[in-house]
Order: sequence, then structure tokens, then C-alpha cells
Amino acid sequence: MTDITPDRVTPDRPRTNTEAVKRSLARRNRKQVVLQGFGISAILFALGMLVILVGSLVSTGYHAFTQTHLELEVFIDPEEVDAENLSRGDYGTMLAASLGEYFPDVDMTDRGAAREVTQILSDGAQRVVRDAVVSDPTLIGQTVTFRVPTSDPFDQLNKGLVGRETAEANRRVNDAAIARFDVLDEAGLVSAPLNTALITRADSRFPELAGLKGAIIGSFWALLVCFVISFPLGIGAAIYLEEFAPKNRVSDLIEININNLAAVPSVVFGLLALAVFIGWFGMPRSAPIVGGLTLALMTMPTIIIATRAALKSVPPSIREAALGVGASKQQVVFHHVLPLAMPGILTGTIIGLAQALGETAPLLLIGMNAFITSAPSGPFDSATALPTQIFIWADSPERGFVSRTSAAILVLLTFLIFMNAIAIYLRNRFERKW
Repeated sequence: MTDITPDRVTPDRPRTNTEAVKRSLARRNRKQVVLQGFGISAILFALGMLVILVGSLVSTGYHAFTQTHLELEVFIDPEEVDAENLSRGDYGTMLAASLGEYFPDVDMTDRGAAREVTQILSDGAQRVVRDAVVSDPTLIGQTVTFRVPTSDPFDQLNKGLVGRETAEANRRVNDAAIARFDVLDEAGLVSAPLNTALITRADSRFPELAGLKGAIIGSFWALLVCFVISFPLGIGAAIYLEEFAPKNRVSDLIEININNLAAVPSVVFGLLALAVFIGWFGMPRSAPIVGGLTLALMTMPTIIIATRAALKSVPPSIREAALGVGASKQQVVFHHVLPLAMPGILTGTIIGLAQALGETAPLLLIGMNAFITSAPSGPFDSATALPTQIFIWADSPERGFVSRTSAAILVLLTFLIFMNAIAIYLRNRFERKW
């Protein structure tokens, strides 16, 4: 007969299993709380870094969204305008005469003195008057009110980026120039309207005239070429690999290489494009067609992976039901599986294009960082892109480009957020629950 006796109770041993479970449960709960704390801390840290990044960009870049202007009444002197070629008139002299009315103590016939006064105006001020006269020759002989931009130092002065209390030797604007600008300000001629030229004008050597139009259109053409090439090829490759290709070592090797290509640094694609598209094929440098081809090589692996994942998410019952009613393999894929997978495919495509929009290194290698003062009219014209334009402005020594660099980054982020928002909308709008 077996003698069943209670376990010996010791100080280190619990009386029942319930106490052990309670201790284990409390220990697990503490670990769970610690793990949740690490997760929340990581999220808060990421949000904090995001706030710091966006805050620094906004605090620096908002100055570029306004531009200092002077409102001047300019007499269009017929003697200074070439009647046969209106664009060749001496519009600088007309602007100098208009400014000289506010400084009677300055001899505007003296070139040195006149230069000290007219340095307030940007080089683009003459273009404003010239374009108005060319478009409407009846202005000749009349006094017309123009709003013309100031030069960058006085734009910085008006925005408070040039400290008046700073020693004169350390300022780009001397005391006499500040005094003349204050005279114009007291006369009510100075204003700081919204700087629409930031979007409507192309690049310029002068910060007050530089804009993003050329870069935006260049990015558009490059992304269009990228989409036209990568979208059909990427989807076709994914459909073949997922639905038709035999499962063997060759297909496995292709799949591994596609996954590896998605992780290859973008600069490698730039070197490839430089050697193949420009070196071998002789395609034009700085052209969106080459940039689009380069970005297509980068985007295609992402589209293939996203498309294969979307095809896999379609339940096998859809395929089996279609085959059961007599559909061929091709009909099953293109009439049933592909339409159901299209929301995921479009989402992956848009995300891939958004990634391509922000790439800089490959575009630098193919020369899309040239100084282009006009927007491209097609994919074969020389152009820049938004990332390369940001790179150019960040490398410029003029102080006015500092705020424009941050403003351009904000514009690029706006486009990226918009594209990602479209991807989220498509996913939520057309996604089906199985």
C-alpha cells in the first residue's frame, strides 16, 4: 500500500501551486508593462524627432513663402525704349529715375551714387517692367505703377534675418543702405506678399528670383517615364513568376535576385544608368527620359514584390471556383485574380513612385543637377528634379537660398504625403476582407 502524505512545507517552497502561478503571473505582467513602456518610449521618441525635423524646416523655410517688393511709379520714357525691339529698352534707367525721386540729395547722374540706390532692386525688377511693355506697348509714354522685387540683402533685412544691431562690417547691408530702405518703408512702398514665384518660376542665380517650376516639371516627366516603363513590366513579371512560372531552382534564383535588387543602394543604379544609357546609348544628360529610366530600374523590384504579395492575398477558392466552371488559367488570372489584387498593386506602385520621387544620388550621377533657367517642355529637354534642386540650393553660398532649401523640402514632403495618402485611400476604398 502506498503511503500518500502531504509534501513537506519549507520556507522556500509555496504551499500550493496557486501561489506559484500568482507569482509567475505577476512577474509576466511586470515584464509586459516594461515592454509596453519601451514601445511607447520608442513611439514618443520617433514623434519627437519628427516634430523637431518639421519644426526646423518650417521655422527656416516659411521666410521663402513671402518676398519683399517695392511699389514704384515708373515713367516709361519713349526715348529709352527701342520701338523696333521693345525688349531692348533701358528699363534700369527708368527704375533708377523712379527711385531717385525719394532721395533728392542723391545725384542720380553719378553712376556710383545711382548704383548705391538701385542696389535695393533685384535684377528681376527690369524684367517686370520690360515684360509689361512688351505685352502692352501702349504703356510707352505713361506713368505706370509696378510692384518689383528687392534684392536678396534687402529682402533678408525686411524679414529680420539681417540684424540691424550687428556691426556694419559684418553685415551685407551698410547703414546708409538701411537708411535709404527705411525711407522707402516709411513712404509705404515696401510690402511682402505671397511669393508665388517660388512655384511659378524656374531656377536663378539670384535667390529672390529662384523658383521650383523647372524642378517640379522635371520630376513630373521623370516619374511619368518611370511609371510607363516600370508599371507594365513589373506587373507582367510578377504575374508570370507567381501564376505561370514553374517552381524550380531558376525561378527561385530569379526571386532571390529581385529581392536583392530592392535592397541595392540607389547610387548603384545611377552608375549603371551613366554607363549604359549615357555611355553606350548616347542618350542626353540631364534629361528626364534618362532619369525616368533610372528610376524605373529602381522601382521595378518594389512593384514586382508588391504585386506578388497582392496576388498571393487572393484566396485559392477564387481560382478553384473559376477553374471549376471551365475557365482557362489565363482567364482565371486576368478576369478574376488580377482585378481583386489591383488595389494592393496600385498601393505598392504609388509607394514605389513616391520613393523614386525622393531619390537624389542616381539623378546626380546622370547630370540632373545642371543649372536650368527654364522649365522643360518634354522628357528629352534638360531639367532638374526636386531632390537635385534641393541639393543645388543647399550647396549655394547665398544666404537667401537657406530658406528656399527648407521651403523646397517642405514642397517635396507635401508631394510625398499626397502620394502616400492616395495609396492609403486606394487600399481602404477597394480592399476586400476574406
